[in-house]
Amino acid sequence: MSAAPPQLQTVQVALADGVAKIELNRPEALNAWNKQLGEDLLAALRLAASEPEVRAVLISGAGRAFSSGADLKDVSNEELTPEGRPDVYKRLTEVYHPAMIAIRELEKPVIAAVNGPAVGIGCSLALCCDLVLAAESAYFLLAFVNIGLVADGGSSLFVPARVGVARAAEMALLGERVDAAKALSWGLINEACPDEALAGRSAELAGRLARGATRAYAATKRELNARVYANMAEQLELEATLQQEMVATADFLEGVTAFLQKREARFAGR
Repeated sequence: MSAAPPQLQTVQVALADGVAKIELNRPEALNAWNKQLGEDLLAALRLAASEPEVRAVLISGAGRAFSSGADLKDVSNEELTPEGRPDVYKRLTEVYHPAMIAIRELEKPVIAAVNGPAVGIGCSLALCCDLVLAAESAYFLLAFVNIGLVADGGSSLFVPARVGVARAAEMALLGERVDAAKALSWGLINEACPDEALAGRSAELAGRLARGATRAYAATKRELNARVYANMAEQLELEATLQQEMVATADFLEGVTAFLQKREARFAGR
């Protein structure tokens, strides 16, 4: 490899044998997304895109989780609206969306190896990838509605594209876990394997793709993007706009308060 992996704070990058292995590395927070993780992930993806010898990308999570979603504690005074609400529109459009767009536009296949929870933006990240492998103990969860929010990070596009409207509505409206076995039966993911086999199986698949017809893979992604994700930019913008509306609601305030207090939310519908 001609480029040395960058030294990033929250993401580990290893380049070997044509594969860029990108590992989310906030295990103490179950790889919850803060601003730094979003920036580091984007930097890693840009490296993978620019390095000619990288021919496949593998994204995984350190520790017990793929990613537990957004870090609700990661809100600075600079990221508040004049009304004192979190500026989620800015966070989505400047931190989360660039990583999703980078994956879809990356002219190399991207694999997600999901161990443990893939929740919220973590679920979006996994399903944005071209192929998704999961450990048997893994689960996928659109938890947004549980705190008075709507699906974001592209999940309102990625989920129905994979499993259809009925199951997408089930995930988005009920906010319940979908375990790996159900995810496989639905077609949400490509493969489920024993926990102890996930690392080896995902590395094996990444190696196979790294030895494959890279330009054909790139053209295949362009075909799928044109057919399935042609309105991705518009959908991401809609998600960000609606999410900003949701954080102004009383239900969101109650949802976050209940989450932090570890109790059931008492929504009033306002």
